Order: sequence, then C-alpha cells, then structure tokens
Amino acid sequence: MQACDRVTTERFGMPSLDLMRAAAASVALFAQQQFPHAHRITVLCGRGNNGGDGMMTARLLAAAGLEVTTLLLGVPEGFGPDVVTAWGELLSSAAPHAVHVIETAADLAIHNDVLQTDLIIDAVVGTGFKPPLKGLAKSALDWLKATHAPILSIDLPSGWPADSTAAASSSAVYPTDAVITFTAPKPAHVFAQLTRNWNQPVVVAPIGSPQQAIVSQLNLNWSGSAMERVQTPRPADSNKGKFGHVLVVGGAIGRSGAPSMSSLAALRVGAGLVTAAVPGAVLPQVAGAAHELMTWPLLANPVDGISADNLLPEALAALTKGITVLAIGPGIGQAPDTIKFVTGLLSATKIPAVIDADALNILAAKPVLLAKLARNRTVVLTPHPGEMARLTGLTVAEIQANRLEIARDFALKFGITLVLKGARTLIAHPDGRVAVNTTGNPGQAKGGSGDLLTGIVAGLLAQHSNNPAQAVEAAVYFHGLAADLAVHAADEHTLLATDSLRQFSRAFRFESGGQNGYVWLQGLPANAKPSVCPNEA
Repeated sequence: MQACDRVTTERFGMPSLDLMRAAAASVALFAQQQFPHAHRITVLCGRGNNGGDGMMTARLLAAAGLEVTTLLLGVPEGFGPDVVTAWGELLSSAAPHAVHVIETAADLAIHNDVLQTDLIIDAVVGTGFKPPLKGLAKSALDWLKATHAPILSIDLPSGWPADSTAAASSSAVYPTDAVITFTAPKPAHVFAQLTRNWNQPVVVAPIGSPQQAIVSQLNLNWSGSAMERVQTPRPADSNKGKFGHVLVVGGAIGRSGAPSMSSLAALRVGAGLVTAAVPGAVLPQVAGAAHELMTWPLLANPVDGISADNLLPEALAALTKGITVLAIGPGIGQAPDTIKFVTGLLSATKIPAVIDADALNILAAKPVLLAKLARNRTVVLTPHPGEMARLTGLTVAEIQANRLEIARDFALKFGITLVLKGARTLIAHPDGRVAVNTTGNPGQAKGGSGDLLTGIVAGLLAQHSNNPAQAVEAAVYFHGLAADLAVHAADEHTLLATDSLRQFSRAFRFESGGQNGYVWLQGLPANAKPSVCPNEA
C-alpha cells in the first residue's frame, strides 16, 4: 500500500493529502450509513497517517451535525505533513472540549465517559503497523475493551498486521463491528476473522488510486471480483442451447435429496438444460424437485449401488450425448459397483467435471486416476477438510493449519481447480492462483449445503466454459451470498440449504460494489433486506 500510494502521487499526480481526504470522506459516509442511530461518536487517533484519516473523519462527522469527541494518543509533535494538515483543520473547526490529547495511560481514565458513546472509530494504527502493539496504543486498546459501543476500524482493528493470514488473537486485538479499508483488500481482511460476527461488514473504499498503481505479488484474488462476469445480461436472441447442459450423476436409496438439490441449483443459476441421472428406484423423488428437470434412470441395485452396466458403450454414449458439464458425487455412495461406475465414467469421458462428496472419496483411493483426470479438460474438486485429508493422506488438523499452501500445491500438482470448503473457502487454480471467498455463514454447516454448491459450480461452468476460473470463483461467492441473504433477517440456526434457493435472484442482482462504490468483502449493507421472488417461493 505504501508503494501504491507513492506511485499514485508520483506517477499519476494525485497528492497524498487528497488520498487522505478521500479516505476520510469514505469513512464518514460509511459510518453514517452503517450506524444511522449513532449521534455521539468517539474517534481514537494515533499519530500516523491512520490517525490523520481519523482526524479528518472526526471533522467531517462534526460538520454533519454529530457530537464528536477526538482523542489523540500521544503529543501532537513529529507528525507527517499530511497529519499536520489534518490536525490543524480539526483544531480550527472543533470546539475546545471536543479534542483531547492523551499523554499517559492514566489520562485515559479521565475519559471513561466516552466509552458510553454510540460509536467508536478506531484510527490508531493501520496497514503500516508491525507487531507488537506497545506503549500508549496498547493501553488505549486494552481500555477500549471495556466499551459496549460498536467499533468501526479504519484499515484494520489496531494491533492486527495487514499481511497476516492467521486467526486473530484476542490478546492482540479487540473484536470490532465493522472495518473499512481502502483501494484493495489485504490478506488479513480475507483470511482473519476480524469482526464479532460473520455478518458485520468489512468493506473496501476506492480513494482514487488508479488500477495501474495496484500491484500485488501474492498471486491471491478475491472471489467476489468474478461475480461481474456472471451478472452480465443475456443477449436478446438467447436460447437454451447457449447456456449448456449439466448432467448430475448421483443418488442412492435414502439419498435422493442430494442430486435433487444439485440439479435444482444448476437450473436456478441459469444452465440451459439439466439432467439428473440417478438409480431408477429414486428417480420419482428426484423428478419431483422441479418440472423443468430432466431425468435419466441408471441401472442399480440396493446392495451394490449403481451398476457398471451403465458403462456399456451404447448406454454411456446415450447418457453423455450433448452434455456440457458433468457433476458427479452427490448422494452416490461407495457401494462396490458404484466405485466401478464412477471410476469408469471419469476415465471414459473428457467432459468438464465437478467432483464432490462420495466421488471424492472414491477418487482418493485411485491416485492413478486422479493424476490423469485433468488431461484436456476442466476438472473441479470441491472437498471439505475431511475429504481433502483423504485426498492428500494428511490429517484434518494438518489441512486446516496450512489451507492456502496445501490447496495451491494440490491444484498445481494435479492440474485441477480445487475448492477447499470451510470458513474462507479457497479456490486454487492449476496455474497457481488462489481466490479467497468471504461470503457464507455458520448456518451453512448443515447437510445439503455442499450439494447446492456442486450444482451452482456446474451450472455456471456450463454457461462460461471459456473462463472456468472465474465461473468457479463466482459460484463459490454466489453460494455464500445467497445464504447470507437468506439468514440476514432470520437466524442462522434455522437455515436450511434450500432456503438459499429463494435468494438466488437477489444474489444475482446484488452489487458487491454496494453504495458509493464500497466493495463488500463480508456482511451486508445496513439496508439490505432479503426478498423472495414469487416464482422462487
């Protein structure tokens, strides 16, 4: 960010003071929109540029008619030039009793009354901070933990390093209620749990830095940036043939719901055609998921599962004719004949494939097949940590301790796209790039959630086969966003996977750019309300 700001000023001619003014304007506007009932506001400022952002924010909020108290941690000496300007403007505009200089930890107790404010804005240290937090800043944040007021953090909760990908330590940082950063997300914003709950916002505000000045060598991306591609309006001369044909293969007696949900999700996200190939015994239940769904009966028996006879040349040709994307695994089981069928189907076809659930467990025992899977086609694996452990031979604890590098290495090794599910799902691509997802909530920790994701990935791949990486990233982001919208005005304990289906239209219309250009990495705008289209009820 220091390099970005420097390039913005030196090469593109935007003064650094203007960047600070733009940042403060974004914070002030966001504070009023996200915390509309906050009338008394306390701004806690450090002596660096983050504090300068806070000083300008305090002045703007006071000018908007709010009751603002500003606390400066440390003596007003040795400021950088932009902070000198920010401090001078604040002093010249604020009432004397509204600005206080805190020189010692003992001084904080004099201002315990501001802990009862309606909102606290943390502008102590920002992206330039290097641990550990020391001195007056640490004392101030320890003091801040006593407040029950919501906290809005500028850049990051003070005390948290921007480049960290680890979980936040309660001893190092207080739980915040919202975070606003600038220009681009930093690793901590997408990897660490920086807020009190999943639905409290982390947003990025543009402040004028041109795209050419934003350079990262981390080979990381945010999955939400891919949504713009799938939100593009369809051509006026559209027909179902333009949007692909998904074949969902799965199901067994007692597990008809899984392929039903995958198929319905593929239909909902816009695939032109969807066929569910399931054992004949469960076909009536699956067919009832939607009138628009086509079905294909697979030979099977209750003991040995789906029959390998389905692989006979004529049967296989008929099953896969015209198919754009294969989604295999939901509810399929691991009966002996099913294993033969799954491995045979994946070996005999070159159709782009989304592989999930028991198909992943079958694949884990077939490393030779896994190594050959991605030759001349797109292959997407969607494991949860337990399935990933079986695929790699590692423990779940080892997977969770090093998710990023394990996902990246696996995708590179096998030439596949890997969706490693969990909090902050990762999408690792065969070229080494990794996207991090920030939507989703604990209510999705129920059966059926992964089946929906399989269908969404397959449905979007069918429509965007020329850009599979963005299709998969958008699918993961969309899956979590629909669940966030579904639970926004409800309770996460009661969320069912199929409740998210009612929010698919809303999710497609959601602008991650939000109000005033904010990019919503996490949470939803204060005025976001879930909606149900009549045809989705």
